[in-house]
Amino acid sequence: MRRSVLIVSLVSASLAIAGCASNEYSNTGKGAAIGAVVGAVAGKATGNHKDKRLVIGAAVGALAGAAVGSYMDKQEKALNQELSGSGVKVVRDGDKLRLDIPAQLTFEINRSDIRSSLYPVFNDIAKVLRDYEKTMLVIAGHTDDTGPYQYNMNLSQARADSVKQYLIAQNVQAIRLETKGYGPNYPIVPNTSEANRAQNRRVEIHIEPIVE
Repeated sequence: MRRSVLIVSLVSASLAIAGCASNEYSNTGKGAAIGAVVGAVAGKATGNHKDKRLVIGAAVGALAGAAVGSYMDKQEKALNQELSGSGVKVVRDGDKLRLDIPAQLTFEINRSDIRSSLYPVFNDIAKVLRDYEKTMLVIAGHTDDTGPYQYNMNLSQARADSVKQYLIAQNVQAIRLETKGYGPNYPIVPNTSEANRAQNRRVEIHIEPIVE
C-alpha cells in the first residue's frame, strides 16, 4: 500500500524526557546526524503514517486549509501558557510542534518511571492535548552515548512508553499516540561534555496536525 512521506518535524513541542542520566551507551557515531537530527527523527517518527492519520481523522475529525495554521497557533499558545517556567521547551516548525523535556527533570538515573514532582507538568500537557485533539503524537526517547548501546535503546523506549501511558491515564486518546526509542543515535549536540550529554538525554513529543 502506498504511504506518503510527511515530514513530521513536530518540532519543538518535544517533551525532551527520555535519555539516561548516567548509563547511556558509548558510541554509535559521535556527532553523526547532528544538525539534521530534528528533521531526521521527525521524518522517521511520523513520516509514514498515512493510514494512522486517516484512522485518527475518522475518529476525531481533520483540519483543512487555513484552519491548520490557526489551530496550531492556538495550540502553541496554550502549551506556552501552561508550561511557562516548567523547563519544557515548546518548539514550532511550520505547522508542527515539538515538546522537549530534559530527562534529568523527569526521571531518576536509570529509571523509566516519571518523577511524581513532574505529574503537574504532564497534567498540563495532557490538558492541552485533549483540547486540541486533531493531532497525532510521536513520543521519542533519546539518551547520551555512555553505557551499553542496547541498554540505552531499551531505556529510551521505556521512558517514551511511560510518557505515553501517563498521557493515556490523563484521557489523551491512545489511538493518537506512538512511541519510539532512539537511544544515543540522534544527539542534538556532540557527546563531548557532561553538559552536552545532559542535553542529549531527553524525550520529545512531536505533534502533527491531522489534515484532510
